[in-house]
Amino acid sequence: GVTRLLLTRIPFFKEIIVSSFACDSCSWSNTEIQSAGRIQEQGVRYTLAVTSRQDLNREVVKTDCATARIPELDFEIPAFTQKGVLTTIEGIIDRAVAGLEQDQPVRRATDPEVADKIEEFMGKLRRLKEVGSSFTFVLDDPSGNSFVENPRAPQRDEALVVTRYRRSPQQAAMLGLELEERPADSAEDLRNEVLQFNTNCPECNAPASTNMKLVQIPHFKEVIIMATNCDSCGHRTNEVKSGGAIEAQGTRITLRITDPSDMTRDVLKVGWCGAGGLGLSPRAALTRCSPSQSETCSVEIPELEFELGMGALGGKFTTLEGLLKDIRELVERNPFTLGDSSAPGKAAKLQEFVGKLQEIIEGKAEVHFVMDDPAGNSYLQNMYAPEEDPELRVERYERTFEQNEELGLNDMKTEGYEPPGCEPP
Repeated sequence: GVTRLLLTRIPFFKEIIVSSFACDSCSWSNTEIQSAGRIQEQGVRYTLAVTSRQDLNREVVKTDCATARIPELDFEIPAFTQKGVLTTIEGIIDRAVAGLEQDQPVRRATDPEVADKIEEFMGKLRRLKEVGSSFTFVLDDPSGNSFVENPRAPQRDEALVVTRYRRSPQQAAMLGLELEERPADSAEDLRNEVLQFNTNCPECNAPASTNMKLVQIPHFKEVIIMATNCDSCGHRTNEVKSGGAIEAQGTRITLRITDPSDMTRDVLKVGWCGAGGLGLSPRAALTRCSPSQSETCSVEIPELEFELGMGALGGKFTTLEGLLKDIRELVERNPFTLGDSSAPGKAAKLQEFVGKLQEIIEGKAEVHFVMDDPAGNSYLQNMYAPEEDPELRVERYERTFEQNEELGLNDMKTEGYEPPGCEPP
């Protein structure tokens, strides 16, 4: 037979490899998917309330290590029992029915009672496709590489809840991951030093190097700037991470855009490297920080019903115009959303969204630009500093338990951690 491989991109997700095998002799065929990227920093859990036939047509990427559940039937497809697949929710149900039906003839001959129970359960699964009543579909992937489609993208889908979580040691061991222990380093001032470490290019996976620099932002705080250049394919990327601790309160910054000059305001959309708040030396903090750590700042434009999640675009130090252009390119560069392969209705809506975004960039529309950072490390320039800016509102708020959990603060213990009889250094 022949195996065909295709590198493709899932809209608003990432690149995957689709492999398809077909045999002309016996007509057997098989399709599998593999993630084209690496294991993510956090696991992901998608919870979808299925209420209509349209929900059954949502695209699903299910990797080998993902677990699929339907709580109403107490039904679960465990991890590593199926190969990765690109399908729909209806396809996952059909695949489960086909798997249960495969050995039914043997069961009817050896254990009719069990065969009858399985037949009854298969009937329940088939009835799910009629959506006579709503049910819940849960896809849990510790690797963070599974996906359930949001047909309303880039807007929020009320029926779909996406939760990112820290992997447990058991899940990390299941994925073959090991935590690396790095030696402690003496404290020193690194503001005039550029550190470099070896990594792999995110585009071609060739060996590359990442430069890191600790920089003081005027009237704000220290940040870590990281830049990666690949000599093989020419890919370049840069990110900004907070070099300090997580603030005691989250920050919500709201700017009312009223003039084209607002596009020149500096914006610091920062990710937290997870090391600055641990009391480490600057070198140790830089060593532990990596370009793949989680971004904590989300962006909203209420007038467009638009929300950019925490993990998108990465940390950036740019202008408001630059950030909006990056958002526009995020939509435009995806061929599955605005190219020939896109659905007509979705393409028209996204084209309309891009047009409205361009009007904002050109200063022709008055909207509110909101940055919400639970870590409190993002920044939007005050043009009237040190006086108050009439169009800029900065709110401090107490984080919820879920936000602290996402930042890893609920499990962080800074006092009383030393064993009995030992004194802290």
